[in-house]
Amino acid sequence: MKNTALTHIHESLGAKMVPFAGYNMPVQYEGVNIEHETVRNGVGVFDVSHMGEFLITGPNALALIQKVCTNDASKLIDGKAQYSCLPNAEGGIVDDLIVYRLNEEKYLLVVNASNIEKDWNWISSHNDVGAEMKNLSEDYSLLAIQGPKAAEAMQSLTSIDLENMKYYTFEVADFAGIEYVIISATGYTGSGGFEIYCKNSEVEQVWNKVMEVGASYGIKPIGLAARDTLRLEMGFCLYGNDIDDTTSPIEAGLGWITKFTKEFTNSEALKKQKEHGTDRKLVGFELDERGIPRHEYDIVDGNGKKIGVVTSGTMSPSLKKGIGLGYVPAVFAEPGSKINIQIRKTAIPATVVKLPFYKG
Repeated sequence: MKNTALTHIHESLGAKMVPFAGYNMPVQYEGVNIEHETVRNGVGVFDVSHMGEFLITGPNALALIQKVCTNDASKLIDGKAQYSCLPNAEGGIVDDLIVYRLNEEKYLLVVNASNIEKDWNWISSHNDVGAEMKNLSEDYSLLAIQGPKAAEAMQSLTSIDLENMKYYTFEVADFAGIEYVIISATGYTGSGGFEIYCKNSEVEQVWNKVMEVGASYGIKPIGLAARDTLRLEMGFCLYGNDIDDTTSPIEAGLGWITKFTKEFTNSEALKKQKEHGTDRKLVGFELDERGIPRHEYDIVDGNGKKIGVVTSGTMSPSLKKGIGLGYVPAVFAEPGSKINIQIRKTAIPATVVKLPFYKG
C-alpha cells in the first residue's frame, strides 16, 4: 500500500483511512454529510495525490494526444485544460482524463489513480510518432481546494487573480510560498475551486498554509466519501463505476467530448453510434420513495423485468433523496421516464431526470 506525502497528517487528524487504488487514503474525517455541506457552502480541501500525471513533450506531442483522445486537443491554447477520454478499439473507454496545454510542445495528462500503469502502457503502445513521455505520478502531489469560498479564502497565497480565473483554465504561478505550482480552475465537485499540483516535497507546506488561511472561512479536510457524493450530485462519471472498458463514450453521455473533426482510436465506430444512437444510455434517476440505490442494484421495469443496473448511487446530502446513475435501454432514457430500483425484495419507483441532480 502506498502513502501520499500527507498520509501522516490525515492520520493525525483522525481520518478513517482505507485502501483506494493502491494508496492508503482518507475516506472521511468528521462524516460524509458534514464534509459534503462544507464544500457545497464554504471551502474544503482534498488530498488527491494518488492521481497520475504524464508529461508529453516534443514536436509530435499533440499528434499523439489527438490519436489516443476523443476530444480535439488542437483547440487548446496555453493555459487551457480539457476533459477527454481514451477510447479502446472495442467501443469502450480505457480511462477519462484531463489534458493541460503548457505550451505548443508540452502537455500534462492527469489520469485516474487505478489506471496509471494501464494508461501509460496504452498511450505508449500508440506512440509511433516519437513524442517524449515522462511518468511524473510518483513525484507530484495534488490538492483540490473546493467550494464557493475557495477563491476568496486562498487569494492571499498567490499573486494571480483567483476570482477571475475561468473554469478549465490554469496558471503556473506562485502559491503558498512555493514559486512554481500549477493552479487549475478545475475540480470534481461542481462547487467551484482549484486544484494545486506541486512536488511531494512541497505539499506539506502548501497544505499547512491552505489550512491556516482557510481557518477563518471554516475550511475542513474532506475525504473520498464526500468527493463521491459531491461528484454524483453533478452527474460526473466515475471510472470503474459509470464508465469502463465496456461502455462507449456515446452511451455514457460523453458525446460532448467526442469530436469527429479528426481520426482517433475507434473513431469510425463511435461516429456511427453518434449518428444512429445507441441501444442503451447512462441516465440519472431520483427515487420517488424512501431508499438508497447502491452500486450494482438491478434496475427493473414495471413488470419486474431487469432492464439495467445501478452504476453509482447514494442518499444525496443536498437533495435528501436517493439518487443514482445507471444504464437503461434507450426507450427508458428520456427525462420523466419511470423505472424501478430493486432494493432487496422491493422494487422502489424512480424517475429519470436531467443531469445534474444538484443545480446549486
